[in-house]
Amino acid sequence: MIVSPATEAGPSLILIEGGLTAIAIAAAFAFPRLGSSFFRRIERVFGQLARRKSLSVAVVGVTAFLLRLAILPLCPIPLPFVSDDFSFLLAADTFASGRLTNPTPAMWMHFESFQITLKPTYMSMYFPAQGLVLAAGKVLTGHPWCGVLVMTALMCAAICWMLQAWLPPTWALLGGILAVVRLGLFSYWIDTYSGGGSIAALGGALVLGALPRLMKTFRLRDSLWMAVGIILLATSRPYEGILLCLPVAFVLWRWMFFGSTRPAAAVLLRRTAFPLALVVAAGAWMGYYNYRAFGSPLTAPYTTNRAQYAIAPYFVWQSARPEPAYRHAMMREFYHQDELDTFVKIHSIRGFVPQTLLKAARGILFFSGILLLPPLIMVRRVFHDHRVRFLVICCMVLAIGQLGEVFLIPHYLAPFTAAFYAIGLQAMRHLRVWKSSGQPVGMTLVRLTVTLCVVLTGMRLFAEPLHLGIPVWPAAWASEWYGRGQFGSAREHVNAELEKLPGKELVLVRYSSNHNPLDEWVYNAADIDHSKVIWARDMGAADNRELIQYYKDRQVWLVQPDMRPAKLSPYPLVSQPAQSATGNPKLISSMTQRHNQEANQ
Repeated sequence: MIVSPATEAGPSLILIEGGLTAIAIAAAFAFPRLGSSFFRRIERVFGQLARRKSLSVAVVGVTAFLLRLAILPLCPIPLPFVSDDFSFLLAADTFASGRLTNPTPAMWMHFESFQITLKPTYMSMYFPAQGLVLAAGKVLTGHPWCGVLVMTALMCAAICWMLQAWLPPTWALLGGILAVVRLGLFSYWIDTYSGGGSIAALGGALVLGALPRLMKTFRLRDSLWMAVGIILLATSRPYEGILLCLPVAFVLWRWMFFGSTRPAAAVLLRRTAFPLALVVAAGAWMGYYNYRAFGSPLTAPYTTNRAQYAIAPYFVWQSARPEPAYRHAMMREFYHQDELDTFVKIHSIRGFVPQTLLKAARGILFFSGILLLPPLIMVRRVFHDHRVRFLVICCMVLAIGQLGEVFLIPHYLAPFTAAFYAIGLQAMRHLRVWKSSGQPVGMTLVRLTVTLCVVLTGMRLFAEPLHLGIPVWPAAWASEWYGRGQFGSAREHVNAELEKLPGKELVLVRYSSNHNPLDEWVYNAADIDHSKVIWARDMGAADNRELIQYYKDRQVWLVQPDMRPAKLSPYPLVSQPAQSATGNPKLISSMTQRHNQEANQ
């Protein structure tokens, strides 16, 4: 099987979460003083830590880091699976090798795949922030996922720091802990190489956390944090980053020039010169990167790849492009089935509303799940609350901006993560003081909600031994906070076996007619020609012969991912190249047999 169903056999964690939420609501009304003395003791200790703000931020970040390392035996380092994973890993390999991009390989048509650009250069189509983080992890620790881990821990710490500027310290610390639980342990932001949500969320938290601090004390360090946040947004999620920075820029402009506490011109210059220089330098570097990778400083990432392969545009007001001349059936299937169909639905009057509601539901489900929905009954009070009014406006700007986008995966919303948490926590604060018939129902419901977040974390951690159902791919990758199982094991297993063989290998991938285009196997390292294993598309006997002749020093294999299990066998040639003729047939036969036996288990 290509995609294992994970732990789908047992009761679903989503249903369990919904049931526990209903029980918490019922218990809060039936027993409004449930566990009051116990919760007061916990809150007292929690409040003492929260008042030490710098320590609280550090505790949140270290907790996210250490907890994720601690659960590695049960939730191991993820395998790359979806196309975005491999695209960002290509960028990481390129940057780790000291290059900004790679020359187009000679046999590039066999290496065409999703989310990578082969002309004018061979590189990931995405903005570079995630690739740089993965490269740092690879260079410093030997594994790119370590970069994701560190960035996610920093994101959780930054969310706590941002919340301290908008909410009382106890609630800020609670928000940081919820970020660890909801995003830092199991979500696809930590369990893939492709989300990039942690980087954009970190950038957004720095921008929103620096804003009120600047308006209060106008320190240089807060200007620097805002500049760093802007750079992270510009190099990861620039569209949503602009949506966030526009209201921030407006508020800063109004305060600097018309506010009663505006700084003197000399102070303004001293506090902003270096941060602005950093932003300008980052913009110049980004232009140079675009020039090296895509041929022009004004040609942004995405643009070249989408012009070459995509039919559906990213924005609703745009028209579909003419269909390119695809060289591979799976490429056409991907851009038709997984993109064009969605565009056609949302581009119609009848389909716009349901597709927009579906996007909203997907975002809400990821960030709040079911358990954190009850506090939103206080949303009317939050909208009238001056404390978070600006953040509500920011989210309204995001909503307007999202109306124009065709697609939505939760990490698109990542720059606003800290704003979502601040609004949700403020709703919790209003719910906490709400009473029914004079009874503290709201306080008990908030306490039970936080408790159940911890309980669900434990249930997710032991989901497999408890036979609980985790949402399977692709739902777990795109929608749920529960994360995903170890997908991608079939390709990884084949690759690991080939890595053990002497010499170099060339693998031709042949799909069946009903192959799922999201399960792509054709991805390679940055330096294809010098890779131990090269993955290429099967393009028929004549084209394959040319490829094999070019790599004549390699043993040639055929892999069929849609066989059950995926089948690996020597490629049938009339005359094998020298490496194949002199290879060890017993080793080859043994490796192939062992792979098939293990895949059947």
